[in-house]
Amino acid sequence: MKSTWMLVAGFLFALMGVLVKLASVRFSSPELVFYRSLFGFVSIYIVIVATTRQWLAPLVTRHAASHVRRGLAGFFALVMFFYGIAHLPLPTAITLNYTSPLFLAVITAWWLKERHGRGLTAAVVIGFVGVILLLQPGWGGQDMFARLAGLLSGVFAAVAYLNVRALGREGEPEWRVVFYFTLIATLGGGIWMAGTGFVMPRITDVPLLLAMGATATLAQLAMTRAYRLGHTLAVGALAYSTVGFAALYGVLVFGDRLPLVAWAGMLLIVLAGLIGVWASRGVAVEE
Repeated sequence: MKSTWMLVAGFLFALMGVLVKLASVRFSSPELVFYRSLFGFVSIYIVIVATTRQWLAPLVTRHAASHVRRGLAGFFALVMFFYGIAHLPLPTAITLNYTSPLFLAVITAWWLKERHGRGLTAAVVIGFVGVILLLQPGWGGQDMFARLAGLLSGVFAAVAYLNVRALGREGEPEWRVVFYFTLIATLGGGIWMAGTGFVMPRITDVPLLLAMGATATLAQLAMTRAYRLGHTLAVGALAYSTVGFAALYGVLVFGDRLPLVAWAGMLLIVLAGLIGVWASRGVAVEE
C-alpha cells in the first residue's frame, strides 16, 4: 500500500506537465523553470529552518562541486523538458523525459564500466527502438527540435541521477541535495531571464505559477515517501504511471491525437522501463 504513493506522485507530475503547457503560452521554458524552482527553494528552506531552528548551519557542505554538477544537470534537464512540453503533445514529452533510465544504463556501462545483465541490455535495446519510433520525422508535423529537446532532457536527467548517487555516497542528506538543486535551478533561470528578457507575470498568472510549483514539490515529496516506505521494485514500476496520466490529460485537456506509431514507441519505452526495473531487482537503490 505504501508503494502507491508513487501513483500520487505520477498523478501530480503529469498534472504539473499540464500546468507547464498552459503557462508556456506566456512564459519561456527558462522562466517556467525559474518559477517552479523558486517555489521549491522557498518551501524547502522554510521546512529546514522550522525543523532545525537554524538559518545557515544545516546547509554547510563539503561537497559544493558535486552539488553544482547535480544542479546544472538538473537545470538543463528541466529547461529541455519544459521546452518539449510546450511544443509537443504532453504524453510524448513526458515519455521522452522518461528515457533517462536508458541513458543511465548506457552511461554507467560506458563511463563507469559497470556490468549489466542481459535483462537490462534488452531493456535498453527495446527502449531505443521506441525512441526511434517516437522521434521519426513526419508524423503529426511536430517539430523535430522539440522532440530532440525532450530526448536531451532524459540525457541530462540521467547525468543528474548519477550525481545524486554520488552525493548519497558522500553522505549528503536528501533534503540538502534538493535544496541546492532548487537554489541552482532558480539562479540559472534567473540569469537566463536577465540575459534574454522575461515576461512580467500578471496577477491572473500567479495562481497558475503557484500551482505549477506546488504540484512539482508535492510530487517530489510523494515520490520520496514512496521510495522510503514502499517496495523498490513496485515503486519503480508505478513510476511509469506518469506516462499513463499524461496520456489521459493529453486527450481530455488538449485533445491530443497521436498516430499509432507514436503510441507504439511510447509503449516500447514504458516496457523497457519496466523490464529495466525487473532486471535491477537485485541491485540496491542508491539515490
